[in-house]
Amino acid sequence: MASLRAATRMFCAAAETAAAAAAPAAPVRRSRWERVKNSKAVGWCRGLVTDYKEACKEIVVGAWARPAKATVYLTLMGGAGACFYTNPDQSSFEAALVEHSNQLGLLSPWIRNAKSDGHIQSLVKFHNEGRLRHASLGVLSLVYWANYDTDSTLYEAQCSNLSMPWLEFRQRVLDVGFGSRWWILNSKMQDYDMNEGEFKHLPAHMQVSSPPSVQEVEKNEKLHKDSWLALTMEAEEEEVHELDSVEEKVSEEQTEPLKEEQT
Repeated sequence: MASLRAATRMFCAAAETAAAAAAPAAPVRRSRWERVKNSKAVGWCRGLVTDYKEACKEIVVGAWARPAKATVYLTLMGGAGACFYTNPDQSSFEAALVEHSNQLGLLSPWIRNAKSDGHIQSLVKFHNEGRLRHASLGVLSLVYWANYDTDSTLYEAQCSNLSMPWLEFRQRVLDVGFGSRWWILNSKMQDYDMNEGEFKHLPAHMQVSSPPSVQEVEKNEKLHKDSWLALTMEAEEEEVHELDSVEEKVSEEQTEPLKEEQT
């Protein structure tokens, strides 16, 4: 009987072992952080960071090997960034146009510069008609004029086949913005309070004025300082004596011919 019980136990243990081996393994439950860590998105981000890390490493090694080339590239990139940051927009052009038109409005038409006045008047006309356009090219901006207003519903204004040809774009450019300045507008406003037509009848040498030299400036400053000094009596007496001596000499020269005629 004991041997039968032992054989039964051995048979049951062998059956349980075989069943456990044949049964599929239970899935191991992982945490949420492990699932996120092993996801495809995290793997893609990890690869991207590795690529950028290698690229930065190559840039540093290349800059250390060729410092002159790296300096040129950094200068160009810094200049492009500065130009992009200081690129003027359309509102700055309109503000500059209003400011310069007010400056000319304070002057009489007789003393306005014809070039400045004509350029400002044409810009104001295009602005009032809604025909001014602004185009930003990143590092600089262009202002040009169009044929029609943006809100116009005419067929010519809406048809793309009748739009402005690119060959005429150069002739339509009114101003160039670069470095927070509008260069054509500023150049046209040079000497805006000088009417060149008033001096066209003068000789050529009188139409051009040259700046004074250093000696002339020093001389004028000395004369200006001397004009504030008080006159002394000695200087006046010396001047009177000099005038008297000159008059005596003149009178003697006039009387000598008369004496010779009498003799």
